[in-house]
Formats: sequence, structure tokens, C-alpha cells
Amino acid sequence: MQTNPPPCTAKSRIVIERDQITVTDPDQSPRVMPIGSPEGFAVLSRLWLWSGWDMKHPYSFSWHGRPIIQEPEDLVRLQELIMAVQPDVIVECGVAHGGSLVFYAGLCKILGRGRIIGVDVEIRPHNRAAIEAHPLSAAITLIEGSSIATETVKQVRQLVQPGERVLVVLDSNHTKAHVLVELEAYAPLVTPGSYIIAMDGIKEWVAGRVRTGPEWNWDHPQAAVEDFARAHPEFRLAAPPFPFNESLLTRQEVTYWPKAYLQRVS
Repeated sequence: MQTNPPPCTAKSRIVIERDQITVTDPDQSPRVMPIGSPEGFAVLSRLWLWSGWDMKHPYSFSWHGRPIIQEPEDLVRLQELIMAVQPDVIVECGVAHGGSLVFYAGLCKILGRGRIIGVDVEIRPHNRAAIEAHPLSAAITLIEGSSIATETVKQVRQLVQPGERVLVVLDSNHTKAHVLVELEAYAPLVTPGSYIIAMDGIKEWVAGRVRTGPEWNWDHPQAAVEDFARAHPEFRLAAPPFPFNESLLTRQEVTYWPKAYLQRVS
């Protein structure tokens, strides 16, 4: 699967002057681009994401009273997708503080349809209590257990009724091996036209920075998604189209979820 070269790397020399960006990579000629161009936007976005990673920027947000630990632009894009798909069931592997579950539940309430299944290997008592006490808790079912355990997958499948439209979000263990097993386990639940989303492929982009390991260059969700897409022609790797003004950007760059979206096409 062909991939585009990154807009810049840790070895790039980047100079920003007025409305112009110059990127110089080792053994390469300088690349000069306007700030107000897709290429310039991509470089600035990568710098923003690196800085935000180092500063733990996504940890500063909550949704309806619960920590959500996501990049806001990703949430807005995901909201657009949920509004387009209008799922009957949203399955999320990885509960943490429950902010994402509450986010989905609120969207389902607006839509007038849908419920949430949250799966986590450990749901801490204070988080469970807060989620179950939340005004939107009636739409949320919690399952405690490894997302790739046979019994856990069986419980999730039993909660999905025939004919329901299903969307799946993977936000638990972000190693390639784990995500690939999750994709194999939960993709059969996804209905045609809907998606399974493997979050935090940013691991590859931030490899070598704080709180990372050397294996992050290859051991990440992006690699799992690409392997899965090659083996499953019933899915295609494609970010959802922008519902408005798609011509303004040629690609989405401000994201912690590169190559996250797999759409079921058959």
C-alpha cells in the first residue's frame, strides 16, 4: 500500500518567515511553500501535533463532565461521521474515564436513536460510578474484560440485534498485534456503509519523542489497519469526506488518528 512521505520529520530543519515555510531534510534540496497551502498546512499541523503530544494537550479536555483525552478536531470529525451513518449501536473498546461514551450517548440522544457498548479490560470503580450516575447513562452498557477475549467478544455480539447499524471504535491497547486482533473480532459487526475506526495511529508520527519507545516506528495502529485492509477487500481504507467545503483541504492533517477509518463497502 503506497504511502505519502511525511511533511517533515524529526531530522527536518524548518524555518518559518512571514507567509513562507522552508523545510530542509538531510541530503535533500530545501522545499519552500506558502503557509496558506496544503503543504504548508501539513507541516504546521505536524509541528502542532508534536508540541501537543509533548505537552499532553488532549488531556486538558472533558465532555459533559467526563475527561475525554482526545484531540478536539478528531471529535468534530467523528461527530460528522456519526451524524452521517446514524448507527443503532456504537461499540468502543477502551473506556478510560468514560468521556467518549458520554460523547457518543449525547449524539445518539440528538439523533433520537442509538446506544453505546463500552469495553475495557479494567473499569475502575470511580469511573464506573461516574458513568453510571451520568444523565446519559441509560444509553451506555459497560463490559469489563479484555476486548480480544472470546467471552468479551461474545457478550458484545449478543447485545447487537439483527439488522442494526453498527459502528466500532478501537481505543484500547494500541499495539499492532492487539489492534489487528480487534479488527478481526469486531469488523464482522460493522454494517455496509459504516466504519471501524482504529485510533491513535499518531504513535508512528511521534516515535522518538517523550513517552514513546523505539518500537513505535512500526508497532502502531496504522500498520494493523493497512494489513487488515489488504486482507479484507470488503473494507476500504478511507477517511470520511468532509460534509462541507471539502475543496479547502486536500487531506486531514490535524489528527491523532491517521489512517484510522475502515469503511465496509460490501
